[in-house]
Amino acid sequence: MTALRKEINYAIACVSEFAERHKLSKQEAFNYLYKYKGIEFLKENYEIEHTLSLDDALDDLFIICRNNGGTL
Repeated sequence: MTALRKEINYAIACVSEFAERHKLSKQEAFNYLYKYKGIEFLKENYEIEHTLSLDDALDDLFIICRNNGGTL
């Protein structure tokens, strides 16, 4: 599996779990994470974030989005 494929699969997993945690559809979760820089954060910090537990990564996404104006 290529490095890019691994990053994409990780981002998909994070979006899906974020949606479940916050009672959103996957599309709503993606839109929220995209708007408030969560997707950008995952792309820029994949090397570190994928070594954390999924719960820690989701907590980080929540904090990043909140710091960028998200209000979940």
